[in-house]
This record gives sequence, structure tokens and C-alpha cells, in this order.
Amino acid sequence: AAAARFADYFVVCGLDTETGLEPDELSGENFEQTPLRRTFKSKVLARYPENVEWNPFDQDAVGMLCMPKGLAFKTQADSREPQFHSFIITREDGSRTFGFSLTFFEEVTSKQICSAMQTLYHMHNAEYDILHTPPTNDKDSCSSTGDCNGTSVSKLQRFNSYDISRDTLYVSKCICLITPMSFMKACKKVLEQLHQAVTSPQPPPLPLESYIYNILYEVPLPPAGRSLKFSGVYGPIICQRPSTSELPLFDFPVKEVFELLGVENVVQLFTCALLEFQILLYSQ
Repeated sequence: AAAARFADYFVVCGLDTETGLEPDELSGENFEQTPLRRTFKSKVLARYPENVEWNPFDQDAVGMLCMPKGLAFKTQADSREPQFHSFIITREDGSRTFGFSLTFFEEVTSKQICSAMQTLYHMHNAEYDILHTPPTNDKDSCSSTGDCNGTSVSKLQRFNSYDISRDTLYVSKCICLITPMSFMKACKKVLEQLHQAVTSPQPPPLPLESYIYNILYEVPLPPAGRSLKFSGVYGPIICQRPSTSELPLFDFPVKEVFELLGVENVVQLFTCALLEFQILLYSQ
């Protein structure tokens, strides 16, 4: 039944090696950026199950909200710590569904993608050298830069570069749970343990598919006023649902609001809310 399941979908988003590198127009493509700093289109690679009767799958919305900045590429020199975020999909009738995403980086194994990134760098560096190399007959520009060949500029430009012969290319990938209720902490633990199982040198006790099947089909929603404990890959996961006489479910750490905005801004924001001012939150 619709009210009985903890999660409706398990989703994987990332790089579609068949379509290759497509610029992400929605993110405001900037060709002056080095290719590693550009964003590319991500795709919904898989979802389980295919469709849920009471919660139709919105591929465009889920794909965009799972990876709002599109695909990101990095090399072994960059930090590649996993990042977690949540989102809400609100339908025209006002009903809501909740999403929880863990984005991590994995090595690109497709030679075509690595070659495409290398080609983008060759094109970018060639265009950059044409635009920034001073004219050979301009003595003032030579003396001011200290390098008539523009190598100092090129070195600066190629600092965040990619060389297929020496660098390892990584691309962002996302695993996501779509749920009827906002159990943020439990979903975060589920995704982190699944990611740990993938990256661990030792295989998990059971196949990964069995854990995904369990969270989708065998873990129920806790009744109002009750808590639920179920098994993750590496340990138990607990969530609690408020009763009808308590405040609605809010499973997010308020501490983060103060860390991001500061005490004075939070007080001002709360004052504006009480005075029913219009509030706009702007974020990257």
C-alpha cells in the first residue's frame, strides 16, 4: 500500500557514456572556463522500480534535482569527498515527495570520454594562447610580461589541466532515495552505507541488490508516534515518526542554519517571518 513503504524509488544519476559529453545549458555554460571547471549534462541511468502507481516518476525533475549543477569532472589532484543533499518535489495538487542524494566521484573507465576531455583541453589551450599571446612586434608587452611567448600565462592557465597520459579522470555520480516522508537522517545513513559497500575492498555480507530491495519493498513506514529500526549494510538504522498531537516531522539539524547564516541573520529572518515579510533565499 502507498502508506506502508519507507521508500518508493532508488535512483542512479550520472554520466551516460553513449551520449558522451553534452554541455549543460541550464547551468550557464562558460567556455572561458577550463573543461574540468565546466558542467555537463547528467542523466538518470537507472531507477528501481520502473514506476509506482501512487507516486509517478518525474524523470526530468529527479534528474535535475539530484545533480543540480550537472556532471563535474576532477583529477587525482582534486578533493573528491562525497556530498549529501535533499530536495522536495511539489506537484500541482500540492502533494509532496522527498528526495535524498549522495553525490560521489568514480573513475572514468571509458576511453572515449577521456579522449573527449583531452580534445576539449587541446581546443581550449589553443584558443587561450591565440587570445593571450602578445604580438611579436610589441616590445612593451614583452617587457611587461617578462615572457614574449606567453608561457607564464599558459602555465597559469594549465594549472587545472588534464593530461590523458598522466592524470586519472573522475566524474560525479549520484545515488538517490525518493520517499513519501522526510526521514533525512535515516536516508543519509542508507546511502552512505551503500556507497561504503561499493568502495570497500571487502564485499558486503549480502549482494547490494538485496539491500536495495529491502529498503524499497520490506521496510515499512513507521506508524504515527512510533519508531522504526531496520538493518542497513553495516549497521542498524533508526527513524521516528511524530504522533498526530506533536509538531510535524522535521529531521534536519537546525545547527546548520546558524552555521550557514549566522545568529544575527537567523534572528532577522525569523523576525521577517513573524511580520509576514516576503523572504527570498539565494544560494549557489
